[in-house]
Amino acid sequence: MPTPTDPERPHSGPVLEPVRVLRLRRFDALAELMREMETAPAQTAHTDEPQTQELPPVRPPRTPSGLRRAAVATALAAAALLGFGCSLLLPGRQEAAAAPPPHRPAPTASPATTPTPPASPAPTVTTDPDGPGTLRQGDTGPEVTELQKRLLRVPDVYRDGSTSGTYDAGLTAAVARFQLWYGISGDETGVYGNDTRRALESRTSLGDD
Repeated sequence: MPTPTDPERPHSGPVLEPVRVLRLRRFDALAELMREMETAPAQTAHTDEPQTQELPPVRPPRTPSGLRRAAVATALAAAALLGFGCSLLLPGRQEAAAAPPPHRPAPTASPATTPTPPASPAPTVTTDPDGPGTLRQGDTGPEVTELQKRLLRVPDVYRDGSTSGTYDAGLTAAVARFQLWYGISGDETGVYGNDTRRALESRTSLGDD
């Protein structure tokens, strides 16, 4: 256990004196605050003076007088050239409008032409629709005789027919019968035309006579 200090033993350090605490009265504190408020505006005005200094106004840069004069001179020259060009064009248009139209010669009447007579129509050549060399009733000659001989060689077409060389009614009936039996329709009935001739010559021959 720690031993208690001896109360009778003297203290070796300096002697401590009691401290006196001074408390200001309310009136003294108010006076001190008033003095601080009186001194504060002067200090503030002194310290803030550089910050509230007014700056000089900013002005836009000025155009040199030489450039301004050059621009004005260029505009005047362009206007003068434009006016001169218009003055040259206007008289030309006025002269063109005032000029009389070119003279055109009056059309001359063409000399009267004598009408040409109409050409006479060419003589029409009547062609037999059954082809050239067609034989019909009323014809005579060796060709009719040859027709009769060929028909006699076809069975039952020109039975007991004659070879007189005359295209009569009996020969017309025989030719019509031949056309009907063999289906020949290119010629008139009873007329010995090209189609009937080819069909008959392909089926008969006169070499044996």
